[in-house]
Amino acid sequence: MRRLAFILLLFLCPGFAWADQAFYAARSGNPDAPVLVVYSSLDEPLAQPMIRGFQEANPDVAVKYEDMLTGEIYDRIVRETDAGQRTADFAFSSAMDLQVKLSNDGYAQRSDLPMSAQWPKWANWRNTAYALTFEPAVFVYHKPSFINEPPPSSRAEFVDYLRRQGNAVHGRIGTYDIERSGVGFLFMARDQEQFGDIWSVIGAMGAAGVKLYSTSSAILERVADGRFVLGYNILGSYAADWAARHPDVGIVLPKDYTVVMSRIGLVPQAAASPELGRRYLEFFMSKEGQTIMARELQIPAVSPEVAGENTANTMQELLGAQLRPVPVSPGLMVYLDQVKRARLIEHWNQVLRTQ
Repeated sequence: MRRLAFILLLFLCPGFAWADQAFYAARSGNPDAPVLVVYSSLDEPLAQPMIRGFQEANPDVAVKYEDMLTGEIYDRIVRETDAGQRTADFAFSSAMDLQVKLSNDGYAQRSDLPMSAQWPKWANWRNTAYALTFEPAVFVYHKPSFINEPPPSSRAEFVDYLRRQGNAVHGRIGTYDIERSGVGFLFMARDQEQFGDIWSVIGAMGAAGVKLYSTSSAILERVADGRFVLGYNILGSYAADWAARHPDVGIVLPKDYTVVMSRIGLVPQAAASPELGRRYLEFFMSKEGQTIMARELQIPAVSPEVAGENTANTMQELLGAQLRPVPVSPGLMVYLDQVKRARLIEHWNQVLRTQ
C-alpha cells in the first residue's frame, strides 16, 4: 500500500514526468562511491561509450543517467532549482536555445576547465555553456533515384529540381515539422537569416507535396526504402548513421551554406555535486572524450585537438566558410520569443498551404 501511495503521489505531482534512468556502478566496486547525475537528451544506449570512457578514467565514480526530452531537461532544472532542491550535476541537450537560456538566467554555473581557453569562441559562452558536437544540416537522397542526374547540391538546385520534377516526385519529399521539431525550427530560423530567398525553397517543397515529420528517423527510413527521393535540412549525425547501414541513402552538405548545430553541455547552478559535473564536462571536452564522440558515438567532435574523420577540424579544412555554426550566445534566445516563433510558423504554414 505504501508503494502504491508513492506511485499515485508521483502521478498527481504537478509537472512530474517519467525519465528513462540507467545506473552504472563505480568500476572500483565501492558501493558508497559518489554518484554523478546526468540529465541528457542523448539516448542512453548511444551514450554508453562516453559513460564507459569516463568511468575508466574515474573508476571511483558511479553514474546515474536520466534520458529525457530537451524540454523536460530545461523544465526539471528550473523547477528543482526554484524549489531549493538539488538537480543534475551535468546537463547535455540538443536544444541550444534552452541550454543558453539556462545559462543566461542563472541556472548554470561557470566551469573553468583546461580546454576552456582553446575551445572555439563560437562554441563557448562565458565558460558556462559549451558546444560539444559539430552537426551539419544536410540534404539526404535516395541514390537509385538519381542514377541519371546528380542530386541537388545547393538550395537553388533543390528548387530547380522540384520545379522540373515536382509532378513526378510529388509526395516524396520530407523535412521536419518546425512546429513539433526543435531542431527543425532552429534550422529554419537559421535559413531565414542566411538565405534571402528561403521562402522559394519552402514554396517549392509545398508545391511538391512535402511531408512533415518530428523525427529524423521517420524521414531517413522513407529515403532508405525509396518512398522519398529527398530530405531537406536533416541532422547530419543521424543521416551518417543511416547511410552507414543503408547503402541507398546519400548525403549532400549544401555548397551554398551548411548550417551546423551543436549539443550543449553545462553544470547546473544547483547541482548536487558540481565537482563531478565539471569532471564529466572536462572528460567530454578532452581529446579522449571527443575521440569517443567521433568514433564510437558517430557524432562529429568540435575539439580543435581532434582530427580525422567526423570532426570539425576535417570538415572546416575541406569546406571552410561553407560551414555556418550556430553560435552559443544569447542570440539563440530569439527563437524562444513566442511572438516571433508564432509569426515564423504561421508564415511557414501559409507558404506550404498556398502552394
